[in-house]
Amino acid sequence: MQAVVFDDYGPPDVLRLADLPLPEPARGEIRVRVRAAGVQPADCATRNGWFAQRGIGIAPFPRQLGNEFAGVVDAVGDGVTSLLVGDEVLGWTTANAYAEAVVVPVGQVVLKPVMMSWAVAGALSASGQTAHTAVEALSIRRGDTVLVHGAAGGVGTMAVQLARLRGAHVIGTASRENHEYLRALGAEPVLYGPGLAERVRAIAPHGVHAALDGSGRGALDASIELGIDPTRIGTLVDFEDVQRLGVQAIRSERNRERLQALVDLHDAGRLRVHVRDIYPLAYAAVAHRDVENGHGRGKVVLMVYETKGFAL
Repeated sequence: MQAVVFDDYGPPDVLRLADLPLPEPARGEIRVRVRAAGVQPADCATRNGWFAQRGIGIAPFPRQLGNEFAGVVDAVGDGVTSLLVGDEVLGWTTANAYAEAVVVPVGQVVLKPVMMSWAVAGALSASGQTAHTAVEALSIRRGDTVLVHGAAGGVGTMAVQLARLRGAHVIGTASRENHEYLRALGAEPVLYGPGLAERVRAIAPHGVHAALDGSGRGALDASIELGIDPTRIGTLVDFEDVQRLGVQAIRSERNRERLQALVDLHDAGRLRVHVRDIYPLAYAAVAHRDVENGHGRGKVVLMVYETKGFAL
């Protein structure tokens, strides 16, 4: 099978296609022929060595990437009775979804709804489960005013919607060109950068109850300046300041029940997954440059097979 690999840390151009053996499922596992794989900022941080510099996720080269996918079950291991060959699924894995096939435990996938496109299915798990973890960790509830830093990105888009579904009023930071997008999601947009705390106070004079940092760029300091209880401030990116400020370091806690809840919300028309760009598997480097631009809205997806004939 073909898969995207890299042989050293570096810029997006270190990514290349390679021929790898087709993996076989062990007991309790399934093999999925991948149709779509989401591209995450964490994938870029793995590729450029950010995680390795901090002693996280070190593995021998050549390495693979990709932690969310959607596709068709084409083999099942012993003991698997809940899925059949031909079932369409979406799920998560650890750093090997940019490939024509992936093997995962059966508990790491759920059935794909018939009307969900492959691109959306491939983009839902990682950002969706991270955002779901975050709104739970920050105890978002009805009547809260919540500040989401980096609200137009993949996780931010999900966090805005999930917080609103819990009855919260959401303020989201984004570049000016993404303000209408945030309004369409139901958030009140605000420009990030110097003076952020003052701008937030102007639109939330009664205070902010919780904040989620998905962008860095001084977001935690601004949240503290707003007087938010540090235990209700969480970051997905700025882990080095967690201890200094006493805020939460939030890492995605993935499980099948969480993913199923997100799929059900999408199927009911209550959760939107915005896919901004789609690339073939061979264009993984281009997709990484797109994600690293840092100002795009929603998700970037790799389509593993030719897109002709598939619903995107």
